[in-house]
Amino acid sequence: MANTPSAKKAARKIERRTEVNKNRRSRMRTYVRKVEEALAAGNKEAAGVALKAAEPEIMRAAQKGVLHKSTASRKVSRLTVAVAKLGA
Repeated sequence: MANTPSAKKAARKIERRTEVNKNRRSRMRTYVRKVEEALAAGNKEAAGVALKAAEPEIMRAAQKGVLHKSTASRKVSRLTVAVAKLGA
């Protein structure tokens, strides 16, 4: 447990930051799930719309430090390829 005042403050800050990051991660996963559900249903139009909404959320999560930039790019790339394959 934190003993010094600065360590106690750091622990409080970490707690608040963790809550914010959990919300961001959850929001991003929700958007990704919507794309995946549309893909599973075989609905190209819905998948495209969902992907357009999911991409900025994924990149925002990367920008805020919830995801690594490369991970975010990989997710977007794979979803984009999956949506494109659905149409072909």
